[in-house]
Amino acid sequence: QVQLVESGGGLVQAGGSLRLSCTASGRTASGPMFSVYAMGWFRQAPGKERDIVAAISRNGVNTYYADSVKGRFTISRDNANNMVYLEMNELKPEDTAVYYCAASYSSLATIVRTLKRDYGYWGQGTQVTVSS
Repeated sequence: QVQLVESGGGLVQAGGSLRLSCTASGRTASGPMFSVYAMGWFRQAPGKERDIVAAISRNGVNTYYADSVKGRFTISRDNANNMVYLEMNELKPEDTAVYYCAASYSSLATIVRTLKRDYGYWGQGTQVTVSS
């Protein structure tokens, strides 16, 4: 089991930046915890589906970005400290949403998970609001 807690959301003007953090805690039955999970950031705006924003492999080498955030957002992870981050730059009003951190157990270190159904653990979300 792994527990995820997001932080760093808030209100920002268009063109501004925010850095979201996700802290993971807990352990797997086999021992080492955070490094066995591929991680992702999703977002959900009112009345819309929860969609992938960015994802990162267990070893941090491979990443994925939704087209809408490419070149503006950066996902990273710190396995030693059980953290995953989402650096968001050049924010737009359409980036307004609740942002969720998610974990997907992965037997392969290089796999990036992009499907919502592949993620078994979710945080409670953090609100990001971008004003125009």
